[in-house]
Amino acid sequence: MNIVILGAGTVGTSIAELLCENNHNVRLVDSSRQALEQSGEGLDIQTIHGSGCDAVTLFQAGVSSADLCLAVTSHDEINLVGASLARAMGAKRSIARIFNPNYRDFSTFDYQRHFGIDNLLSLEHLTGLELAKSIRSTGLFTLETFARGGIEIQEVEVQSGSKVIGQSLRDIKLPAQVRIGLVSSQGKSYIPHADDSFQAGDHVTLVGERDAVRGVVKMFQHKPPKRLDVIIAGGGEIGFNLAKSLEGERFRVVIMEADEDRCQYLARQLSKTTVLHAEATRRSEMEEARVGNADVFVAATGRDEDNIICGVEARELGAERILSVVRRPDYINVLEKLQIDVAVSPRDVMAMQILGMVSGGPILTAGKSVDENVLIWEIEVKDGSPVTQKPLKELSLSKTLIASVVRDDYVRVPTAEDVLAPNDIAVVLVDKSISSEAIKLFATTD
Repeated sequence: MNIVILGAGTVGTSIAELLCENNHNVRLVDSSRQALEQSGEGLDIQTIHGSGCDAVTLFQAGVSSADLCLAVTSHDEINLVGASLARAMGAKRSIARIFNPNYRDFSTFDYQRHFGIDNLLSLEHLTGLELAKSIRSTGLFTLETFARGGIEIQEVEVQSGSKVIGQSLRDIKLPAQVRIGLVSSQGKSYIPHADDSFQAGDHVTLVGERDAVRGVVKMFQHKPPKRLDVIIAGGGEIGFNLAKSLEGERFRVVIMEADEDRCQYLARQLSKTTVLHAEATRRSEMEEARVGNADVFVAATGRDEDNIICGVEARELGAERILSVVRRPDYINVLEKLQIDVAVSPRDVMAMQILGMVSGGPILTAGKSVDENVLIWEIEVKDGSPVTQKPLKELSLSKTLIASVVRDDYVRVPTAEDVLAPNDIAVVLVDKSISSEAIKLFATTD
């Protein structure tokens, strides 16, 4: 693939290195000659000096023939304009990294549509979701990064005495707006078939429209599950996105934040989260916050060193599970020795996202669930493909589930009667063993 990267900073350089390792043709653009010289050392890439939002520079970088343009500078406005220009000049796809969370709030203004950009990526948002996935233990939580967040995902445990025990999926008769995306039973995960049944202790991931999903939960759980106490050290964008993902479910969420103004902002934005004005690197304040009683402690401050200190203190105080954000790769081994249970690297999260975008064919983005045998695809439906020829119920969708469809910027869960249209964006779950056959449903037969 021909890929143009705008921004030769830490993120842009790491992406360029990753793509080169995977044999892609990369061109790197930046306004700093020094940054380009440092980034180009040891990499087989072409560097272009100039502004990422200047049409002449983009033309020199060859965006007109680019399969993908990634705008990942440290400035939102340059990324938005640069990615928009690249798309208008002929790039097949363009992605912009953004910092300001308002740019991802489609309820106020749709910046993505306005600028004609295929996707807006927030490294902090993706990292928060990755942490939440580790806490919630649901294999499909990454679906929330697809379909512009327009679907609800909830994992429920089938409780003893539930009416669904022993019943087949066909007999349960779920609402049309809800799908069962994944079932985890006795250590194995699978996409359920209509004849599959459930037993107590199974974990079922529900995908669908918010109100409908929350109504279906009661079919599997006749009593509320145990609530878990989660304490987050750091109320920056990572901590904020993590809390927003967890609050209102079976979690009691507390954020420890040292900046008073930030505390006030968090309290306004997170109605079901407790915000404490506290310094998480001080043991006395951690004790006051009762960190030792936490089921999960997450170190998500802006400094790796502070996260290490917080994690060690939380472990000594008695917190059950410790998660930490780590930006420097050489700290990973240190965290393991200090008994940090989960370390999440923003760079690695971004790397997984980018690799999913260069899968080729109709696949726009590819990911994996917790069980690596179940793949998650975001697919552009091609004109003349089998899914445009007949209703979904008439297609061979064994071990495949179409979880949601985006059409004209509206996200919904398709029914068995639906026929997909060219240019629809479908979020698809597929068993890895039949992936080569499943992709043919969305591609042209030429």
